[in-house]
Amino acid sequence: MATSSSGPLTPRTAGEVLARSREFFEAKGVDSPRLEAELLVGHAIGLDRLGLYMAMDRPLEKDELTTARELVSRRAKGEPTAYLLGYREFYGRRFQVGPGVLIPRPDTELLVDRARAIAKELEPPKVKTPFVAGISDQPEQADERRITACDLGTGSGCIAITVTLEVPLVRMLAIDISKDALEVARTNAEELKVPKARLGFKEGDGLEVLAAAAPHGVDLLLSNPPYVDPKDHVHLETAVRRYEPDTALFAPQGDPDFWARSLMERRGQLLTLRGRALVELGFDQAPRLLQLAARMAVEVHIHTDLSGIPRLLEFGR
Repeated sequence: MATSSSGPLTPRTAGEVLARSREFFEAKGVDSPRLEAELLVGHAIGLDRLGLYMAMDRPLEKDELTTARELVSRRAKGEPTAYLLGYREFYGRRFQVGPGVLIPRPDTELLVDRARAIAKELEPPKVKTPFVAGISDQPEQADERRITACDLGTGSGCIAITVTLEVPLVRMLAIDISKDALEVARTNAEELKVPKARLGFKEGDGLEVLAAAAPHGVDLLLSNPPYVDPKDHVHLETAVRRYEPDTALFAPQGDPDFWARSLMERRGQLLTLRGRALVELGFDQAPRLLQLAARMAVEVHIHTDLSGIPRLLEFGR
């Protein structure tokens, strides 16, 4: 980079700003410094990563340079990139996020994968009504082919929206105790064009709202509940500990197993006869929950994520 007798010159092109940002992140110990710099600098000048690399020699306007510097500075201090960008990719779709909601993680895509597989098992075969004496085939009865589902603690809506879009037969209810989170989830549903007839939202305590809304239970019960023990907050990444909402991170009553246990205890009320529940777990929860399930005589399955961590609890009624 060009220099003067008094020190480095102010970067003027996209490429120079990108290089300087990457070096700054490396010095500050930011993970994936190159990727982080590309995302933030590109965002500051309105370009995706590919567009950024095709515009390396483009001079930056003063306001673009100011915005890039501000974003890079805030990221170096620990603020999550997803909040700075205002979105996070999940299952190939872009979800708006903000400080009031948990940032979607790639690990949670395992829950969606499994939900899709279960829905395929539940889906009845497409059988047409036989032609009889000049009477045309009758349309299928939509109510008989629906798969009812609920996402407890929906946050940004990434689980509820993705499963609804991926499984056309699903009729989903998304529940969260946070009004702010539900506003974000509704916005995401609108942006991603989810039919309103297939996805509804309710605010309140998850278990009670679901019991009232679906007295006979649902076919798919999905949840990524707060499961971090409050005493372990010091072990969380700075960006998580300082910026993401406590209510979405920390287990109630200091009990990491609270939600998984509560859902198993009330499975007979919350699930239909064919229903299945999928609950995301913390990295150390599985052994405890397997012991608990054995005492409760609940048949469970544990699914591991791509890192080999027991990540997902599955059980039926």
